[in-house]
Amino acid sequence: MDTVFGTNLTIWDVVVLAFYLVFMFAIGFVYKSFSKDSSDYFRGGGSMLWWMVGASAFMTQFSAWTFTGAAGKAYTDGALVSMIFFGNALGYFINYAITSYRFRRMRVVTQLDAVRRRFGPENEQVFTWTQVPMRVLYAGIWLNGLAIVVSSIFKIDPLVTVWVVGLAVLVMSVAGGSWAVVASDFIQVLLLMCITIVVCVLALSHPAIGGLGGLIDKVPDHHFSFSLAEDAKFVYLWVFTAFVVQGFKLNSMVDAYRYLCVKDDREARKASLLAATLMLIGPFIWFIPPMAARVLESDLGSVFPALANPSEGAFIFIGMEVMPVGMVGLLVCSLFAATMSSMDSGLNVNAGIFVNNFYKPILRKNASPRELLLAGKLFSALFGILIILAGLLWLTLKDWNLFDIMTVFGSMVAIPVAMPLLWGMFIKSAPRWAAWSTLIVGFSFSILVKIIEQEGWFGLGELAGREKSDFLYIYSGLGNILVCTLWFFFTVWLAKKQGIKTESEVEEFFEDLNQPVDHEGEGGMDTGNAQALAMGLLCFIYGGFIAILGIAIPNSLGGRLSFFFCGLVIGGIGYALRRSGKKNSQT
Repeated sequence: MDTVFGTNLTIWDVVVLAFYLVFMFAIGFVYKSFSKDSSDYFRGGGSMLWWMVGASAFMTQFSAWTFTGAAGKAYTDGALVSMIFFGNALGYFINYAITSYRFRRMRVVTQLDAVRRRFGPENEQVFTWTQVPMRVLYAGIWLNGLAIVVSSIFKIDPLVTVWVVGLAVLVMSVAGGSWAVVASDFIQVLLLMCITIVVCVLALSHPAIGGLGGLIDKVPDHHFSFSLAEDAKFVYLWVFTAFVVQGFKLNSMVDAYRYLCVKDDREARKASLLAATLMLIGPFIWFIPPMAARVLESDLGSVFPALANPSEGAFIFIGMEVMPVGMVGLLVCSLFAATMSSMDSGLNVNAGIFVNNFYKPILRKNASPRELLLAGKLFSALFGILIILAGLLWLTLKDWNLFDIMTVFGSMVAIPVAMPLLWGMFIKSAPRWAAWSTLIVGFSFSILVKIIEQEGWFGLGELAGREKSDFLYIYSGLGNILVCTLWFFFTVWLAKKQGIKTESEVEEFFEDLNQPVDHEGEGGMDTGNAQALAMGLLCFIYGGFIAILGIAIPNSLGGRLSFFFCGLVIGGIGYALRRSGKKNSQT
């Protein structure tokens, strides 16, 4: 079938993409009426149901990087990359066991409100101006990665991708706030899981693969025996680091925003358990296709000469090889979904932090609820534009390896931010200055590790390539956890020695952490039926559209069944939600 607009996409792929983008725009306006004040806009008024929040929590750990940088790692090194995602599963399980319900008990609108309650207004500003730029840069990296891969493979101008995806996220997030963000994440979870299951099944069914047994036999030995890989000196220490780093990152107050939206303790725990389960199952599906791509094509550089790191096109390569006509468009939608889910959460959280933790306490102390809601929408738009500009900036750094950018950035920057905000939830006697001083110590240690790596001290000059990036990840990740923890507990010891007493505000904070949330008793609204009805309608529409494609697009029986599978799963869940919402509203 002929391609269109000078791209590698068929007219059906373009129709699928166009409908997806219009649908994402529409979600914002569907949920516009759900936000009456800034609490609704930034955290759904603390009234969201667990299945929406759990899906959103799962999706916030996604971007196109999962299907580009991480898939490229699976192409070259096999199942090793799945350890990061299993580390995420561990982090979410710790959420379930220890932290998710504590996050909800903080009874705040943003996670920086919790920082103020625990460590005071000075630390609120320190971490506000640490978080806001970092989230913009993160989102820019995600958008950049998507644009580079899409442009190199489908011949779509990267500037077009950055602006189209960026504006779609901006409009949806500004119009609908956290309600639209979480709702879109739920639908995108369904889309991602369905598409990746189809690609996985079709890849294993390829005659050159011969099922799962054939794949295991045909991939390089190091794909499952990690120590056999080239430059694998640190491989098992790298695996250990992945679990530890992800476990710590997902359990600090920085990530509390995921659970501020739910109704109560029980819903928070159920949401985190759903995220853990999805993250545990996902890698078994996501990374089979790029390993199959290694069997079908050992030199992706000849297929994608425009990609600086051709292995990052592995997932899309296998999709283009095995998927029926029109479904490549859904695969591109999945790439968009993976990036948009991270961007929209970051955008809404950023706007919430700026409005609640800078605009309100510093600029407009007497701002009315209506003014704060309007400010939230205006600053959401502003941060959307900044994210687009960050994506354009990162386009000038095309030769960077996406996998290494994300892992090393997380260990060198995110861990120093996370550590004081994790221990601060459990150690009441830590003084306020423990937070900002631990942050400085962590950043200083990261700079030291980078200098050691660059100068080649202590015999590290012999490291290159993978071993060099592994060194940065391991030593900055584990080192920061150790150094930041030691410093934090040193501040606790010093405070006790100086006889510093715990402030009354901190005492109240810890009293709240020990008090379960009574959603309705604390003034919360029960909107469960409305949530189920709205989400059910959206899923039913999108699933129905995909099912219709199975009829309209000329494909083989297997191709039509692929569309029907995706459409029936999404539409079927939508039907079940609508039925549940109507039934409960009548009782």
